[in-house]
Amino acid sequence: MAALPISEIKKRIGKFPKKKLICFPTPFHKLENLSTTLEGPEMFMKREDLTGLAFGGNKSRKLEFIIQDALNKKANVIITWAGLQSNWCLQTAAAARKFGIKPVLLLFKTYDLPEEYDGNFLLDYILNADIRVEEAEKGKLVSAEDAYQIIKEMVSEYKEKGYNPYIAPIGGSMVGGSMESPLGAISYVNAFAEMLEQAKAQDLEIDYVVHASGSGGTQAGLVVGAKALKEKVKVLGISVSEQKESYGEEVLAIAEDTIKALHLDLTISKEDIIIFDEYIKEGYGIVNKEVSEVIRLVAAKEAIMLDPVYTGKAMVALVDLVKKGFFKKEDKVVFFHTGGTPALFPNKLKLVNFLRQQREQ
Repeated sequence: MAALPISEIKKRIGKFPKKKLICFPTPFHKLENLSTTLEGPEMFMKREDLTGLAFGGNKSRKLEFIIQDALNKKANVIITWAGLQSNWCLQTAAAARKFGIKPVLLLFKTYDLPEEYDGNFLLDYILNADIRVEEAEKGKLVSAEDAYQIIKEMVSEYKEKGYNPYIAPIGGSMVGGSMESPLGAISYVNAFAEMLEQAKAQDLEIDYVVHASGSGGTQAGLVVGAKALKEKVKVLGISVSEQKESYGEEVLAIAEDTIKALHLDLTISKEDIIIFDEYIKEGYGIVNKEVSEVIRLVAAKEAIMLDPVYTGKAMVALVDLVKKGFFKKEDKVVFFHTGGTPALFPNKLKLVNFLRQQREQ
């Protein structure tokens, strides 16, 4: 299929109503110092951490569509779930409060952090979200199957209290709960189009997009955007939790739902879903030496803070791929900073300990 004009993609996305939550476009700029230091390809960053909703992040884009869907369905409570320090849950709570909807969060302890008010968990509390904390398997994202039994009980509780609940799937990614279209992925088709416009304004031809991939919606949207608008661009998803075989199937399913929702005449294959899972290391949300050091590297070279759960791991992968010669010198590589920086603070002791070891070497 010939590439569609950006105007046509935007027209199709525009059929899905949304509420304004963030300022468009998010910044796009070259990582001058990091590119020079690594002596690799030209590297750029799409600043999805600067969306402006509660410390920012990629979930803000998704929530513009999801909040409108909840309002259309007359919901006055929105229920979702994720890890204890989830940026998705924080942004959902913030977006819900902005439009008078009560946020209810089911938070799972999926990594070894104390249950104290810090980072995103503190911000959830400040937003006066109803919070329930449960134990879960360490080092893994919580699956819908694991969450839904508890979610069903919570839905019944709030219905008995006279509320009309809306269930938002983790990350706003897959169809499910109260969400009948892949709204999160649709928002990232739009983000890809936005990035292309910004690159064109700088006379750039992008070769690769690199990002942290967790619940699949961001990657699915970027892949569909690339396939529809600029097939030569390869989207590299750096998994923060799941193995690429099973996770790739989830991303592919979301991408196929997105194609249907936007009535696109194209096909996504397994080969289009590129996932690196070797950087998961100890597991989801577990800070290690490499993540700590790359957070310092980017902070020292670009004055940009990454988070230790998502963007830190994705940047570890990008730096490693550069050093291994994965990219050609002339390639243009865009890193999507998907936010999550409040998670730096509950992980402070681990970060400091690793960085202190680095200094002593």
